[in-house]
Amino acid sequence: MNRWLLWLPLALFGLLFATFATGLILPKDNIIESKMVGKPMPDFALPAAIEQRPGLSSADLAKGKPTLLNIFASWCLPCIAEAPQLLALQQAGVEINAIASRDTPEDIANFLNRWGNPYARIGTDTTSKVQLELGSSGVPETFVIDGNGIIVHQHIGDIRQEDVDMLLKLLEDAE
Repeated sequence: MNRWLLWLPLALFGLLFATFATGLILPKDNIIESKMVGKPMPDFALPAAIEQRPGLSSADLAKGKPTLLNIFASWCLPCIAEAPQLLALQQAGVEINAIASRDTPEDIANFLNRWGNPYARIGTDTTSKVQLELGSSGVPETFVIDGNGIIVHQHIGDIRQEDVDMLLKLLEDAE
């Protein structure tokens, strides 16, 4: 009887090791996708984040032409990484609107002066209320909005070079 008790700690260690190894090999997906995809934009009106651009409302996103809605912040490093791709999309004729999340006008202006400003409109969401209503879990995130104000796609994370053609295709299909 005492013999199997000697092996019990080793068996428990093996069980714990197997549990942790499974978690490392098959990590849980922590990406939270919006439940708003396929639905109309929630009703909102945000004041201008900077003087040089008007604020943003849900009505601005339902004017007959597909647009991108980018949620960003000046303190967000991946937002810096996606700046060249947003400028490339703007140069390709894409209308890009933005929501600045939990930011100050000074920091937003400095960010845009340094990394470029591809945005037609920028609303400020100091409490992240609109961001949460969209089902966005962080920055940066970009939504493809059709001409009727329906969210047709959510891009989680920064836009990379390989994402540009896909976003252009989604915008084309949203017309």
